[in-house]
Amino acid sequence: MIRASNKKPKSVDPSSALPPAVLVGFDSMQGLPAARVLSRHGIPIIGIAANPNNSQTKTNVCREIRFAPTDKPSLIDHLIELGEELSVKPVLFPCADTNVSLISRHRSRLEPYFHILLPDEATVEMLMDKVSFYAYAEKNSLPVPKTFYIESVKQLETAARKLTYPCIFKPRDSAAHLWENKTIHKAFKAEDAASLMRLYQDYRSYSDCFIAQQWIEGKDSDLYSFNGYFDKNSKPLATFIARKIRQWPPETGVSCLGEEVRNDAVLNTAIEMFQSVNYHGLGYLEMKYDQSTQQLLIVEPNIGRPTGRGTIAEAGGVDILFTAYCDALGIALPENRTQSYGGVKWIHLRKDMQSSFVYWRRGELRLLDWFKSIRGKKAYAVASWRDPLPFVFDCWQAVSAIASSKRRKKRRIEPATDD
Repeated sequence: MIRASNKKPKSVDPSSALPPAVLVGFDSMQGLPAARVLSRHGIPIIGIAANPNNSQTKTNVCREIRFAPTDKPSLIDHLIELGEELSVKPVLFPCADTNVSLISRHRSRLEPYFHILLPDEATVEMLMDKVSFYAYAEKNSLPVPKTFYIESVKQLETAARKLTYPCIFKPRDSAAHLWENKTIHKAFKAEDAASLMRLYQDYRSYSDCFIAQQWIEGKDSDLYSFNGYFDKNSKPLATFIARKIRQWPPETGVSCLGEEVRNDAVLNTAIEMFQSVNYHGLGYLEMKYDQSTQQLLIVEPNIGRPTGRGTIAEAGGVDILFTAYCDALGIALPENRTQSYGGVKWIHLRKDMQSSFVYWRRGELRLLDWFKSIRGKKAYAVASWRDPLPFVFDCWQAVSAIASSKRRKKRRIEPATDD
């Protein structure tokens, strides 16, 4: 049985004109922003989360939040139980990669109860697995950096010898629990062969396969992203291009400040790539401009789910998530599906403060430049005047984690005393 939220949930209104949207993995970075976007269209939101203490579950935009393991096969039984309770067929939005994989593999059991927006299972597996995707990209002449796969010391030595430096070192699956419990970094930058060797020795027990990849020369602001939705015929119904300004952690983390831009090369590459696999659903592609070769290279795709920075599209006037919802139900699509390039921004306030502090200490960011970088119309990752508790809890949990870490360090260095 799915355990309900501690606060008394509002039941789904059976007379509502719109079926619910069920957001699985609501306690991921992608859950809350997607819920806020969809709820503004009058859509009832049901969140499925694993962690009752997660700051995002303190939101007021959901009609109901239920708790269940979201990364285990038992999730499917919980979803079917929910589907049997509802009088209308809702639209299912997985919000994390593990949710996408589980729902894709068990779609035959779920489809009687939910509208599912995914391509065929083989396409999902190929695009989600870094090794399979880079192999596909190389075979089809897609622009990707020089890449090596490491499952043994012998393969590590080959990669270390053939790569030029710096390079990127990352696991096959950066969302794997072992890796996430070890570090906040999605990847590491190795400055030389010795550094690459040390990284492998330090992290080899946290993944069965690693990727060593040529570093793409450039700044955080050279990272561009495509967000879009493709219908069953792989037609792009809504698209949006943005770029990062800063990341947390810097260089190898996730976006904490981004802005809307125009980049037709990124748009065309993304559409071509997704259509080449007959893609259906929400799709994201990140590319980076290599300043040394003046070429755009693919970093990675994310598929089947909203992205943390995806709400910048809605703030910029492109209703990607609502388009997906409407297409799933076969109802009229929203009018706002074309990007107008107004320069809207997206920010995760807490993480951008952390990132900006690092850049300031390096002498790479002045206070005046920071103020300029965050000016203008913005979408927020967590902060909201209408829904303030997630931001309050997020900040409180971050401060508590820092204080706890300092206490642990202090206990380690304090000398023993005689009673």
